Amino acid sequence: MRLFTALCFASFYIFSSQSALAQPNTKQQTVDYSQHTHTFKSAVLNEERSVVVQLPKSYQTNPDKVYPVIYRLDGAGNIPLASAVIERLQNDNRAPEVIIVAIENTSRLRDMYPTVNKEPQGPVGEGGGAAKFLAFFEQELIPLINKNYRTHDYKIIAGASAGGVFSLYALQAKPELFQAHIAYSPAVWWNYGASVKSTKSFLAKSKDLNNYVYINIGEEAGIMRERYDELQQSLQSHKARGLRFFNDAFDGISHGLTTAAGVFNAYYNLFLPKQMPISALTDDVASIDAYYKTLSQQWGEQISPPDRAVRSLGYNLTGSKQFTRAIEVFKYNIKNHPKSVDALSALSYGYEMQGDTRQALENMESALAIANDSYPYINYLKETRARLKKHDQRQ
Repeated sequence: MRLFTALCFASFYIFSSQSALAQPNTKQQTVDYSQHTHTFKSAVLNEERSVVVQLPKSYQTNPDKVYPVIYRLDGAGNIPLASAVIERLQNDNRAPEVIIVAIENTSRLRDMYPTVNKEPQGPVGEGGGAAKFLAFFEQELIPLINKNYRTHDYKIIAGASAGGVFSLYALQAKPELFQAHIAYSPAVWWNYGASVKSTKSFLAKSKDLNNYVYINIGEEAGIMRERYDELQQSLQSHKARGLRFFNDAFDGISHGLTTAAGVFNAYYNLFLPKQMPISALTDDVASIDAYYKTLSQQWGEQISPPDRAVRSLGYNLTGSKQFTRAIEVFKYNIKNHPKSVDALSALSYGYEMQGDTRQALENMESALAIANDSYPYINYLKETRARLKKHDQRQ
């Protein structure tokens, strides 16, 4: 269902006309998204290169806002699907708005592969230019985008097949250049599995790897599947601190459809939702601060733990009868939102579920002290106070 949703929504996005200049056309656009083309001479690659930049809907109306950047290999044809999926995630508060930079190809095999292929099953003699291509990103492309657009320092690189190999190469060669690496069906069979060997060697030397990696594969078999499975198992078993790794294997999906099949999961697992999941909560409420610190780093804006989101964590704990933990979460929430009627009411509820009527009543009184008659649940608070008083008097 996720795949079909992504494909359906991809068709609804209309893009603006493009400018073929190194400096973008700054004319106000009338459509939801605006696109600009930068064509410039790369000194690193010694050739002319073009990239297409899609700006978020809010870009013009929020002049102080900064955005994470997705660098998408293999050109602008990949923008609509990614854009559609990310927008659906945005609508559910599961992803920020992003700038998408699509890099058009000139010599794809040269640029994407770090080694020259010597294996007879592939094009012998091709490849070997990935180091120079990555230097192009670091020295020219990323500075160009940062200069011309309001970018946040959270960067994602995504590519398919040969592009997937380059994404994994970027992780090894410059692990801090991008904070997330997405590789749809990476062609790791290339040159006797050279990419798998280099990845395993890199992981063996990495104790800390604050990064996100997503890979997938379709119905491929033979040496492609063997070498992919070796890569997947190496990433899965590696215990580097900070590495978030996700993998999909799609039965019956061809190599050419693995991007469409995986794009939802790739970004769904990448971006932290504003509603912190209960699975991210440890026994220490400091994990809430850590979660929203990471989320803020991803989204490019300071997002403090929301009252409603934290209350939801507490209610989840009371539902599973973890009353002591729930009360700790509710107390933490009041420190951040001391004037919140809902936060005080939630703490009252936690104490009541624990069986501490006196503390429940005390916090309900505090909630009513700051609530007024316009509060939509004022009658519920008063009725709860009356019930707690009656119960307390009987004790």
